[in-house]
Parts: sequence; C-alpha cells; structure tokens
Amino acid sequence: MYRITASALTAIALVNGPPARAQAPSASPGSLKFEVASLKPSQPGSRGSPPRPAPGGERYVAANVTLKLLISVAYRIKVDQVAGGPDWINTGRYDLNAKAEKPSSTADLDLMLQDLLADRFKLKFHRETRELPVYALTVDKGGPKLQPSQAQSSGDPAIEYKQEQFLHMKLHARLVPMSYFAWRLGQSLDRPVIDLTKLEGIYDFDLAYTAELPPGIQEGALLNGEPIDISGPSIFEAVRKHLGLKLERQKGPVEIIVVDHAEKAVEN
Repeated sequence: MYRITASALTAIALVNGPPARAQAPSASPGSLKFEVASLKPSQPGSRGSPPRPAPGGERYVAANVTLKLLISVAYRIKVDQVAGGPDWINTGRYDLNAKAEKPSSTADLDLMLQDLLADRFKLKFHRETRELPVYALTVDKGGPKLQPSQAQSSGDPAIEYKQEQFLHMKLHARLVPMSYFAWRLGQSLDRPVIDLTKLEGIYDFDLAYTAELPPGIQEGALLNGEPIDISGPSIFEAVRKHLGLKLERQKGPVEIIVVDHAEKAVEN
C-alpha cells in the first residue's frame, strides 16, 4: 500500500492555486509599478508558495519560486509555454514581497509584476505562435447547458476552487466568459485550453469533480489509514455533463514566450 505524504497534499493545492480573478487592466504595460518590492534569492530548503496577490490587493507575494514561474503568472500562460533563456531560470529560486501604492486589481498587479521582472531580471523576450498539443473547448452535440449570469451590476470575472476532501474539488464561477474559463482550465490540466465554443456571454456555474492522483501516487494509496476515494466525475466528465461542453485533445496555435535575455536578480 502507498501512503500520502504532506508534499503530495501540497501538490493538489499548488495545481489548483489560489482563487483567480480577471479584470481589464486600468493602464498600459510599463505605466504601473510597485511602490516598493523586496526580491531576493530563497534560502536553501525553504518552503515554496506560488506567486499570488495577497488579500486586499496591495501586495504580491511568492516564496521559493523560479523566474520561469514568475513569467508564466505575470503573463497568464502555462509554465511550459515559456521557452529559451539561460538554464538558471528553471532552477534559481526567489522570494518576492511587493507592495502597491494602493489596493489594485489582479490585472494591474500583473502589470506591476511584468515591470518588476523587466527591471530586476533585465528580462527581454519575444512571442511566437506554435502548433502544440491543446485541449479544444467546444460545445457538445446536445448544446450548452450554461445559464447567463444574473448579476445586476458589472464586476470582475472570478473562479474559485474549494477542496472538499483530498482530490474532491468544487469550482465556483461567476461572471465568467468562456475565454477566461478556458485559460483557467489550462492552468490545472496538462496542456493549454483553447476556447472554440463561440459563446460570447458571461456565465455563473458550479462544478464538482474529482482531480487526478498526483504524480507518484498510485490507486489504492492510503490517506489517514483509508484508501483514497477516487469516485466521482473527472473534470472532463463534469464539463460535459453539467455545462454541455467538451474538451478534446488536438493540436492548435499556442502563444509562446521565448526569453531572449535575463540576468540573475540580486538582493535589494
């Protein structure tokens, strides 16, 4: 029998990440900067924490993360959509604690993070489009089962994940367009998701599904002395049954960030 370790439990949280919100940025790239930012190499063996805005919208924090991960978060792409650059962008690890002048949207904090990476790491890159394995999000043959959002006022699209128990997840979506839903799905699947639904509205919905076992953990492993419960629909089954959508494996155009230049940041 296999037993679940603390690191395996952490893996589920890192895959699903913190609650995500999408807002239109209030300014153009380069015009927004953190008021103050501490960026320094991580201590060996320190605990990792993925890049995320802190509650209140005034801080952006991360612990023991690579430049490659910071790039992927700042530009809202998967880590494997970042190519090129020196080897250390995959291995060098940093701690970040940055403060904005005032509470800001996640989109604006992302712009500040982009500016920080250009300033502290002297980051330069170009974009390419490549044909890569993707999931195509399309409408199933029975038609969509989505309900338009009933919100009376405009707001920021939001998707939140809640772990009911190990592997058993609930996804809570509000004011979500399909393009954002596809991007968010791609963060927790093994390949990017392309929105081919042609649905242009904004929607509210909830999904319950069972995540896949983390790498290195086999079916029959024990958690608290009991076999892990892997019953319930997968994310693919839940999307099809409850939303009337389907995820299909195929190849499609994927934007890649190719790092042309980066320098190791020094402690400030």
